[in-house]
Amino acid sequence: MTTNFDFLKQVDSDLFKIITEAEKLYRDEYFEQCMTQTRRFGENVCKNVLGNTRTTESTFDEMLATLKDMTNGEEQEKEFIDDLYFLKKSGNTSVHSVKVKHDGMAALECLQRAFEVAINFAVYSQGANSNILKLRYDTELLVTGKKSKNSLAERYTEEKKKTLKKVQSQQVKKQKKQQSYTTKSATPQKGFPFFWAIVSLSSAISLGVIITLFLIIKF
Repeated sequence: MTTNFDFLKQVDSDLFKIITEAEKLYRDEYFEQCMTQTRRFGENVCKNVLGNTRTTESTFDEMLATLKDMTNGEEQEKEFIDDLYFLKKSGNTSVHSVKVKHDGMAALECLQRAFEVAINFAVYSQGANSNILKLRYDTELLVTGKKSKNSLAERYTEEKKKTLKKVQSQQVKKQKKQQSYTTKSATPQKGFPFFWAIVSLSSAISLGVIITLFLIIKF
């Protein structure tokens, strides 16, 4: 089955097995166990990076402290250690939690952080191909086991086009409606209004009365 960590298989098969198990736990909705497994992954990565420089360090905290002392202050190193700390903290929380939270979002973030750790480990520690740095975590692949056809950027562009097309369609409909209303208002009304019919009749009667009175007076 294809996973987000396939690139790690050739770099370190043991780490690959640990983290792909975490993805499987996520798919089965064992989110707490998934977070614990990503912690295990982070700890083993830390061990591998330290290698022979390890002396008395036996805990994850001690190894992280040593690793931090070895860094040169570069941004990539800082992010790498921050991600490892995050995995440690999240894993500890899931292990010692009294209640099972079923927090899928927290587990997903752990997997994403583990993904970044794996990339940095593969490229900067093991000398893997730098093209790996272009990889992005695919949540669709995580859930379905199938790679999404389009990248996140492509999907964003596609959705943006759909939204723009929808807005333009609504604007066209609105303009047509306004034009229809204007045309209707400008069109003269047909027929003879009832009010003016009454006025005309009253005028005719008044004129008739005046003529009659004039004739009576004259004759």
